[in-house]
Amino acid sequence: MNQEKVLKTLLAPIVSEKTNMLSAHNQYAFKVRVDSSKREIKAAVEMLLSVNVEKVTTSIVKGKKKIFKGKVGSRANWKKAMVKVSEGQMIDVSNT
Repeated sequence: MNQEKVLKTLLAPIVSEKTNMLSAHNQYAFKVRVDSSKREIKAAVEMLLSVNVEKVTTSIVKGKKKIFKGKVGSRANWKKAMVKVSEGQMIDVSNT
C-alpha cells in the first residue's frame, strides 16, 4: 500500500455522546476518505495511533438535502469507520 495514502486516510475522530459510550467497549469512530478501504483504515490507525486493531466496520453517510435562499442543494456524502482495538488498549481522541 502507498504510505502517503495511508497517512491521509483518517480525516478526524467523531466525538459525541454515542461514541464516548462505545469507547468503554474499545470502539472508536473516525471520519475517513470515501475511497479508503478497510485495510487502509486499519493500517492508518495502527501506524498513527500505535494500537492493535481487531475489526473495522465502515458505512457511507448520505448527505442531507438542504434549502438555502430558495435553492435546493445537498451536503456531500462521507464515510464513517468504526474501529475496535484490542482489549486493554485505548485511543485518546481528545488529542487527535
